[in-house]
Amino acid sequence: MGSRQVLQVFEQYQKSRTTFVQTVAELASRPQNIETLQNAGVMNLLRPLLLDVVPTIQQTAALALGRLANYNDDLALAVVKGDILPQLVYSLAEQNRFYKKAAAFVLRAVAKHSPELANSVVDCGALDALVICLEEFDPGVKESAAWALGYVARHNAELSQAVVDAGAVPLLVLCIQEPELSLKRIAASALSDIAKHSPELAQTVVDAGAIAHLAQMILNNDAKLKRQVFSALAQIAKHSVDLAEMVVEAEIFPAVLTCLTDSDEYVRKNVATLIREIAKHTPELSQLIVNAGGVAAVVDYIGCSKGNIRLPGIMMLGYVGAHSESLATAVIVSKGVEQLAMAMSEEAEDHILAAICWSLGQISRHTAEHAKAVATRNVFPKLLQCYLRTDASEDLQQKAKKALKNGLQKCVHLPALEPLLHDAPSNVLKHVVAQFSKVLPHDNKARRLFVTTGGLKKVQAIKAEPGSALAEYINTINNCYPEEIVKYYSPGYSEQLLERLESYQPAA
Repeated sequence: MGSRQVLQVFEQYQKSRTTFVQTVAELASRPQNIETLQNAGVMNLLRPLLLDVVPTIQQTAALALGRLANYNDDLALAVVKGDILPQLVYSLAEQNRFYKKAAAFVLRAVAKHSPELANSVVDCGALDALVICLEEFDPGVKESAAWALGYVARHNAELSQAVVDAGAVPLLVLCIQEPELSLKRIAASALSDIAKHSPELAQTVVDAGAIAHLAQMILNNDAKLKRQVFSALAQIAKHSVDLAEMVVEAEIFPAVLTCLTDSDEYVRKNVATLIREIAKHTPELSQLIVNAGGVAAVVDYIGCSKGNIRLPGIMMLGYVGAHSESLATAVIVSKGVEQLAMAMSEEAEDHILAAICWSLGQISRHTAEHAKAVATRNVFPKLLQCYLRTDASEDLQQKAKKALKNGLQKCVHLPALEPLLHDAPSNVLKHVVAQFSKVLPHDNKARRLFVTTGGLKKVQAIKAEPGSALAEYINTINNCYPEEIVKYYSPGYSEQLLERLESYQPAA
């Protein structure tokens, strides 16, 4: 047998390995093939190919494993149990850029599923190797490493801290300054995932100088980058007054407000979330947003959005309105109550309705004027409806009840209270009747109206426990009228009159 024939055997073997691994990688990219591949024992066959002498076979084997691990946590666990991770970590330090990208992809695919699987990635020493990859010259390697680190950090504070301790943050901040858009996006996303868990973790991102660089990108043309930038700024600002002030000091207002009309709905949502996270902390921060025209911009944003996209805007109005009378007035002047009332008619999901109820309650609770602004938008009957709905979530019922109570206790605009006399259950009715008992003794016109609209009659029909607050309120109202009028509107009075008629003997 000549040497040529001997070499042919080896060539054939290599060709077969190449074909096998390429075909498996191709098959693994389609979900319908995954189970068959798994049952055929694909993991055990791919593992030795990670150590193949031919670099392209190594890389393609890693790519195939990444696609499998990405599919579900069972397959990711199989990668961990197959002892594949240490091999990948070793290769991250040794191999070429193509292999590094593929290896980082497998680590990311394993880490994404759960904190336990992400822990396996940490335990095999991957973080240090991934951080070294952030210093590579090749932007693709940096991107793959940043992506894997973000996927580890996103699960919880402990894993996020491990990423920080490995020294990732300053390098991620350098990555957001690189020219490549996709690298900027992934690095900003990783910083967001690190910052979200605690004030301390957010502080490490701030200390690395991230805010200034993120703030410079808010008017970038790339929607996917802006999504991540606003997400990261919101995750920093949400934790404390100090962190929110640092974000504001990067002079993001009024520039961010233009992004509330961005064509990408996730950019819009993340901007609204950022504004909400700043507004919630203090009256001063809310005032700053008002001065920049932020409330009016958010009101418009709620009007142009639907469902979960408008949720952060709805809550932002509640936070601003909660701080003080003047801030609640700013929301009213910007037509915030009208917009919330409209949203209330349009939305069907309980968690969104609960947020609307909460915000309206925060705005109406300050003074009679604030309550009137809410009441005249016909909001009270809608709140009552949410509270009484038998299929409503507990959260919606609680928030609707609280908002109703907040508004009712301040409201002296009687026409808005009138409909509630007829529909409200006793625990709400008590607050409604209380308001009438405050206003009627001092308002002649209102007393007359109360009779002609059927209010007085309705009050006589209420069964109140003797000595209860409700009974006291009814008493106060009845004392505003001559006894015969009260009697006339009491239940059974017409029957009494008829009985008297029966027994009446006209004088001869």
